[in-house]
Amino acid sequence: MPKPPGQAACPLQIGFTTDPRMARSSPYPTDVARVVNAPIFHVNADDPEAVMYVCKVAAEWRSTFHKDVVVDLVCYRRNGHNEMDEPMFTQPLMYKQIRKQKPVLQKYAEVLVSQGVVNQPEYEEEISKYDKICEEAFTRSKDEKILHIKHWLDSPWPGFFTLDGQPRSMTCPSTGLTEDILTHIGNVASSVPVGDFTIHGGLSRILKTRGELVKNRAVDWALAEYMAFGSLLKEGIHIRLSGQDVERGTFSHRHHVLHDQNVDKRTCIPMNHLWPNQAPYTVCNSSLSEYGVLGFELGFAMASPNALVLWEAQFGDFHNTAQCIIDQFICPGQAKWVRQNGIVLLLPHGMEGMGPEHSSARPERFLQMCNDDPDVLPDLKEANFDINQLYDCNWVVVNCSTPGNFFHVLRRQILLPFRKPLIIFTPKSLLRHPEARSSFDEMLPGTHFQRVIPEDGPAAQNPENVKRLLFCTGKVYYDLTRERKARDMAEQVAITRIEQLSPFPFDLLLQEVQRYPNAELAWCQEEHKNQGYYDYVKPRLRTTINRAKPVWYAGRDPAAAPATGNKKTHLTELQRLLDTAFDLDTFKKFS
Repeated sequence: MPKPPGQAACPLQIGFTTDPRMARSSPYPTDVARVVNAPIFHVNADDPEAVMYVCKVAAEWRSTFHKDVVVDLVCYRRNGHNEMDEPMFTQPLMYKQIRKQKPVLQKYAEVLVSQGVVNQPEYEEEISKYDKICEEAFTRSKDEKILHIKHWLDSPWPGFFTLDGQPRSMTCPSTGLTEDILTHIGNVASSVPVGDFTIHGGLSRILKTRGELVKNRAVDWALAEYMAFGSLLKEGIHIRLSGQDVERGTFSHRHHVLHDQNVDKRTCIPMNHLWPNQAPYTVCNSSLSEYGVLGFELGFAMASPNALVLWEAQFGDFHNTAQCIIDQFICPGQAKWVRQNGIVLLLPHGMEGMGPEHSSARPERFLQMCNDDPDVLPDLKEANFDINQLYDCNWVVVNCSTPGNFFHVLRRQILLPFRKPLIIFTPKSLLRHPEARSSFDEMLPGTHFQRVIPEDGPAAQNPENVKRLLFCTGKVYYDLTRERKARDMAEQVAITRIEQLSPFPFDLLLQEVQRYPNAELAWCQEEHKNQGYYDYVKPRLRTTINRAKPVWYAGRDPAAAPATGNKKTHLTELQRLLDTAFDLDTFKKFS
């Protein structure tokens, strides 16, 4: 056999087994800083005094010039990956050299002894003291029986927790507002800046429409959000909203930053002028770097429980490039990192024939990661059942069908006595849907977020005659009601909207099922069967009714892509799911 080529000596690496000659295009991982012309200091980590000197110089540079600076510690892992690996398998020559090296502590101690700074017995005594501290701490840790969340938070969050780590309250006040506050915010939201500020003609029409809504005591989606934000600012809650196109809104519905059409860079943010001594409103468009932006906002929310921090994806599926932040930090934040967090994700979602890249926010992913048990019916008689559910969950997932409910869930996020991440599947076509309106009456004092919106039409007047009870969430409700009206089936089919998917509203859905004793149960969604909410909702509905009835499915067939890109195919699929939902003989052949 031919003799294998010898392995050339290679530079020390940051990483696992991959040779740096294969892993990167330059010898130093810090070379990326050259892109922004940041100074880079390379320093030998075996020389602690040199490291301290370089770090002081770097800090002084940062403080003086307010520019980025990078320190490259040239060091090594003595035992390979995780300090538990066998690195000789793949990096034999390098680790032969490493094993000849004395540990940095021993090297520095020899230097100090040779300089007469300390003697050998003093050095050994300090090492013994430190070892003792570690051993005693390890022993004490075995006696800890209670985890005090407050003690582990980076920020103390005054007023949020008692010493045993529990919230100081387990109630949530009404999220409604007085008519005067709603009207004031609505008037500002629909007004034009005074003076010689010139706005776009199209925007003038949008603001005029807003003003007409306010006069009629009604809100659309954008105005409901404006009122939620504006009221929280009045209460001293700082609001941050970031993401692509958030100032205008991806679908030109928000318009929180007005631009002068005649003066470059001259803007106005009316929401920062709602009240005297209000909290600030920070709204900023961000780059298409979802991973970095969401990570930053997550940190801001973690440090500031009394701020409403929101990140909006340009389209819901754009969150996929921030999946690492979601999987590693938002979903398991409290369980894995012992950190509560109130960040809000706004994810535009809905099947409107826009193709696979601009349709689905992938609700199935978020619901799969919810920590509630589908097979266990909780104690529905528990005091403050809904609040306790929120406290026990890892995050809250909602899909609102009305602007008023969207308003309430945003305000509830701050008024809750604890913090949980909130995932909101926001609409696209509903932003301007003539039926997607809410009255001021739904937002007045005493009103709350509705986890479930029950049927309130003719079917509810004679529930014994209802033959089918459809459960749904979000935009598809409007397709269902339109079809029901066209088929004149308002007395035969009831439609119940699940607004809060997780934690699952077992208590309210049990009431709905019991209300219609003779009805078939079906879940209807516009998403494909292997996507959306069906796999999450079905077992929980079955648990709610103790598996007394089947829960049928009305929706699109399974598919690999989230949506078709052909408008005609989209409409054909939509009609097929509506036919399934309202053909009362559909499920008999399966019975």
